[in-house]
Amino acid sequence: MIVSAAGFGLVVGALLGLVGGGGSILAVPALVYGVGLPLAAAIPTSLIVVGASSAVAVLPRLRSGVNWRLALIIGAAGTLTAYLGAMVNRLLDQKILLLAFAAIMVFAGIRMLMPSKSDGGSCALPDGGINWRRCLPKAIATGAVVGFLTGLLGVGGGFLIVPALTLVLGLPMSATVGTSLVIIVINSIAGFAAHLGDLEIDWGVTAAFALAAMAASVVAGRFGRGIPDRVLERSFGILVLVIAVFVAVQALLS
Repeated sequence: MIVSAAGFGLVVGALLGLVGGGGSILAVPALVYGVGLPLAAAIPTSLIVVGASSAVAVLPRLRSGVNWRLALIIGAAGTLTAYLGAMVNRLLDQKILLLAFAAIMVFAGIRMLMPSKSDGGSCALPDGGINWRRCLPKAIATGAVVGFLTGLLGVGGGFLIVPALTLVLGLPMSATVGTSLVIIVINSIAGFAAHLGDLEIDWGVTAAFALAAMAASVVAGRFGRGIPDRVLERSFGILVLVIAVFVAVQALLS
């Protein structure tokens, strides 16, 4: 179990380092179907792994690859709704949660594959900045939705944050990756805190998964800065759709 956890951790960490999100899209299914953890244990374990890996992956991007104002706004909004998501999580069946997970992944994957506007989105200014008067409500709404899903499904939210930052708020992929990683760290902490009352964690599996993911995220983060934005976006979208189909099929057959 520990060996398989480390193997999946390498994949999750690499994904986080490359595109700034999507780690928990793999982490939750990997922990449930690959490692064999129940969903109740996979959710808080995923939050630990993804939060720690994102914190490490963002280090090479701290100087010029993070929009801190946007990260803090979205992260703060998500912190408030993560507790609501965790409350709803305790009321729903595992199959329903996994099917909801797959449906959201399909939406995010399709949006990432769609051609993006040349101006970088409705919130982008000609000089590359952000029109805050128009986009502050969108940023808060994005944070609230992502935070709720963090508590509900045990995800850091990167698979929604990345499309939101690029398609809605107009950030270039070079800034999206680092900004998304900071938001994921904030959301993961809030989501984990929301699950403190009913923790079910195998710390050996968690440590193996997290350490492998952190190592891979550092290497992938340095490598990913040389890959064109559109290549990262399309690759991210395709991966999300593939995993969505797998999760949906497994949930329906279980």
